Amino acid sequence: MLHDRILVELDKEASERRSASGIVIPATAMLGKRLAWAEVVAAGPSVRQVAVGDHVLFDPEDRAEVEVGAKDYVLLRERDLHAVAESDEPARDLGLYL
Repeated sequence: MLHDRILVELDKEASERRSASGIVIPATAMLGKRLAWAEVVAAGPSVRQVAVGDHVLFDPEDRAEVEVGAKDYVLLRERDLHAVAESDEPARDLGLYL
């Protein structure tokens, strides 16, 4: 990866949604502008805010798709990201305070 580019893999489970009554809404249904979650699989040397393995939120309309090794990925710039998800694990680097 070069400069501030990020390679992400879309979450397959996040593509389909369920309504409040349990009806499955496919990813192809148009419901206005909706952001998508993906996992970072590679990052360029100028990327500062995310690391490989992070889950990021981005606009799926502003993307460039690429196929690498028979898998589909999305190529983004770091500035195109809207959020980075925090892990569910408790922070391990915190010490005990008395």
